[in-house]
Amino acid sequence: MSVATTASAGRIAWGKLLGGAAQAMRSGERVLGPLLDVLIRWSLAQMFFVSAVLKLADWDRALDLARYEYPVTWLDPVTAAWLGVGVEFAGSVLLAAGLGARVAALALAALSLVIQFEYRALDAHLFWVALLAWIAVRGAGPFSLDRMLAPGLAQSALPLARFAAKVLERFTKVAVPMHQLLLRSWIGLAVGCIAVGAASASIVVPAGSAAPFAGQVAIVLVAMLVAGFGTRIAAVVLAGGILTSAVASEMTTGTAACWFAAFALLAVHGPGPIAVDAVLLRWLARRFPQVEGKPAFALDGLPHVVIVGAGFGGIACAVRLARTPVRITLIDRQNYHLFQPLLYQVATTALSPGDIAIPIRSVFREQFNARVLLGEVSGVDTQRREVVVGDQRVAYDYLVLATGAAHSYFGRDEWAPFAPGLKRVEDATEVRRRILTAFERAEAAEDEATRDEHLTFLVVGGGPTGVELAGAIAELARFGMTGEFRRIDPARARVVLVQAGPRILPTFPEVLSARTNAALAKLGVEVLTDSRVERIDATGVMVSGRRIASRTVLWAAGVVASPAARWLGAKQDAAGRLEVGADLLVPGFDNAFALGDTALSKGWHGGPVPGLAPAAKQGGAYVASVIRARVLGKRAPQPFRYRHLGSLATIGRKAAVADFGFVRLSGAAAWWLWGAIHVGFLVGVRNRVSVLFDWFWSYLTFSGATRLITGGEAAKGYR
Repeated sequence: MSVATTASAGRIAWGKLLGGAAQAMRSGERVLGPLLDVLIRWSLAQMFFVSAVLKLADWDRALDLARYEYPVTWLDPVTAAWLGVGVEFAGSVLLAAGLGARVAALALAALSLVIQFEYRALDAHLFWVALLAWIAVRGAGPFSLDRMLAPGLAQSALPLARFAAKVLERFTKVAVPMHQLLLRSWIGLAVGCIAVGAASASIVVPAGSAAPFAGQVAIVLVAMLVAGFGTRIAAVVLAGGILTSAVASEMTTGTAACWFAAFALLAVHGPGPIAVDAVLLRWLARRFPQVEGKPAFALDGLPHVVIVGAGFGGIACAVRLARTPVRITLIDRQNYHLFQPLLYQVATTALSPGDIAIPIRSVFREQFNARVLLGEVSGVDTQRREVVVGDQRVAYDYLVLATGAAHSYFGRDEWAPFAPGLKRVEDATEVRRRILTAFERAEAAEDEATRDEHLTFLVVGGGPTGVELAGAIAELARFGMTGEFRRIDPARARVVLVQAGPRILPTFPEVLSARTNAALAKLGVEVLTDSRVERIDATGVMVSGRRIASRTVLWAAGVVASPAARWLGAKQDAAGRLEVGADLLVPGFDNAFALGDTALSKGWHGGPVPGLAPAAKQGGAYVASVIRARVLGKRAPQPFRYRHLGSLATIGRKAAVADFGFVRLSGAAAWWLWGAIHVGFLVGVRNRVSVLFDWFWSYLTFSGATRLITGGEAAKGYR
């Protein structure tokens, strides 16, 4: 389909570049602006507060200064002393808290002007006025009590509250651009005084400390600053020059800090609308809407990409298509993206479900060409090119199947009620309920045999999930419940890990498997290798002819792909995965792709691509590049090649294994690396911060984040 009616490939590329630069500037202002505001407020507040405290500590000296050193001709010395100290003390406290910050800044600015004109003229005093004026016209910023209270005050029953809020808002819109213009002009005038040799001729501009800007390069940069042309770049370079001058002792630390703050304001917040930069930005925005964050193209008539599944692969594909002229519909039966590798931590009370999940719509809030549809896909009409979602049909031009996998009991689905797996949030909360309930029922049991059955936890499957789950249960029992029960000792719980093969972690090097085995043994986990599960019922498991009594059996032994292959009527392997070509296209279809756990790709040096999060993300990005090349009429990318980033598994506190091929780690180093990588893969800043806090708290206190027993009775057959 041609895109001539929307935008040329070259125009889109330029728009992407300029839009990215504009977005970077907006992001920089959004992130650095509040931090800079706080830094300026607190620095000024500390300076005035210390001055007030010193005067109060030696009041006689303060009165003498008011009478003889810097008398204010139009005020009584005692009144002047009390007024000055009062403004310094109250203004600094309010400024630091960001409460009534505009009024406090105005009062302190007036005091600074009195000091400048009635006592001693210093460039630092002028900078105090300039910086305090910025706070007075713009407000204290997001990290302040003013900003927190503003919405409630504006909607309150206080007289004239709403009117005052509107007046203040309009004042800010007018005053902030004027301050930015005046600040630039004021700096330019100071440097101009240096250039013409009039450094001491004025007490209203900081010409006395502008000597470092006498060089030709600095003068050009200041001229750019005054004109508002390349303002942010010029301000950053000049701020760097100030730091150099301070290090070389060409300028006092206090004065250098003032100059640096002024340049930092212009670098972060820009020159304002009265500047050449603003004119250029408006001109570019008319030609490239992306500059203002607007869509680069209209969606009507564009190719429709339907992505089924909002896992790592589906989200990666949709995100990579953000600037491609296509319409995207992302379909998932859940309204959240789940980080499955940490589900076991929800199951063992270390994390709560909200820590490892994020609403899908929040991920695509700002991606204009992406639509999220909540629903369960029941089939695909390949003839009509439609995805069936309940009683709705969604037409597609390109179909991307990233539907993940479910538990596989190898034909013994009757075991499912007795041995839940870990693939969904509901699975994790059910496992958590069973684990915690087991301890409660052991506490209530009257006979030793029943108590032992409840305190025996059996995990089937010695891969990373099984190892992590067994280790976490053992840690919970040994450390997480100390002193909480009266009739049982949770540390006596028996944790058994059953593996059908000759060793656990079979995809890892043998030496790491052995270290994992030793680490599990140290935690008290029994590892049974070369052991096959023959039967599971409500009270135990038959393992290679030996019965192990256990009321809590957990499944981590195998997965089966979603029914995507049946939807297409395409070839699949024994695990239900769609066999795909080198471009991740399903054979026999020119517009249907499969990736992640849904696909059987030979893109790993001719071998199957593993079902890991990095593999799914790489597959999603690759499919997006193929679709983009087709839509824009470009050359198709090279065949998909999976780049293995390594394998990791955690065993417990300070215990993990990592295999990167060229280097193998175990112990504390691998544990820290495992944590950092898993936090990095989480979607959403809130999730990352929350998980870090919960892990840190659990690490120090040995307590879980969510030890709640929720949900109904156990599934049929469990008691």
